[in-house]
Amino acid sequence: MSRVSLEGQVAVVTGAARGVGELLARKLSARGASVALVGLEPDELKQVSERLHGDSDHWHADVTDHEAMARVAREVKERFGKVDIVVANAGVATGGPFVESDPESWRRVIEVNLIGSAVTGRAFLPLLMESRGYLLQIASLAAITPAPMMSAYCASKSGVEAYAHSLRAEVGYRGVRVGVGYLSWTDTDMVRGADQNDVMRELRQRLPWPSNKTYPLGPAVDRIVAGIERRSSHVYGQWWLRGMQGVRGYLPALIGTVGQREMRRFADRLDGMRTGLVGAGGAADEQASTTRRD
Repeated sequence: MSRVSLEGQVAVVTGAARGVGELLARKLSARGASVALVGLEPDELKQVSERLHGDSDHWHADVTDHEAMARVAREVKERFGKVDIVVANAGVATGGPFVESDPESWRRVIEVNLIGSAVTGRAFLPLLMESRGYLLQIASLAAITPAPMMSAYCASKSGVEAYAHSLRAEVGYRGVRVGVGYLSWTDTDMVRGADQNDVMRELRQRLPWPSNKTYPLGPAVDRIVAGIERRSSHVYGQWWLRGMQGVRGYLPALIGTVGQREMRRFADRLDGMRTGLVGAGGAADEQASTTRRD
């Protein structure tokens, strides 16, 4: 599909304080888009906004909060006049054995990654229908293949993939295109945070090539930008992920067999292993959750 110029377009990026969201906002801005940044870290969002090339603004909001996101959508429309692109990027992760997992952290991964994406879509789809725009849902390699020690993340990313595919069929006749973005392990705070756990890091290193590598952020985000310009149905942050689609039906059985062997290898190191939300973004979400409870 031919590329659509981003000059004069208005893009909303959730989870824009760091990582994929921050760099994506910078690259969209450099191509002429006005950018609305949404996330939980107002100071960081403000700093990102001030560094962008063109017009931008930022909104502090929890993507799981229906009322907050509806307010953000109204204010973005008032501020910029329209919305052409929405990237549902906000996400958190946790790892470790399911039976040892912290129930609140496990639930929060589902809430942010899946429910938060749906809340984002519900808030902004009316505006995308007006502009005949594009919604890009960021998923993951975890949507294509299951993995032990990542039950919450895999469940949430499989969910958002299915949600986005369903949505594409619903809103296409209204002129809205919907895409799914897939990323393998990419050099972000989230991945670096997960690697701080020795077991999680070593398990990942034992994955088959090329899924055992950490990939640089820049090229992955360049691929996402190109997908946005093409209004692509599928966007792959790493070249080899496209090929995974053809074999994904065989992966659950394969992972089920190989995964048992790997878990047996690490069994004596798993007792008592409890992991909360990982990385700086996870810490920000936990801090916000504490504030909400207070």
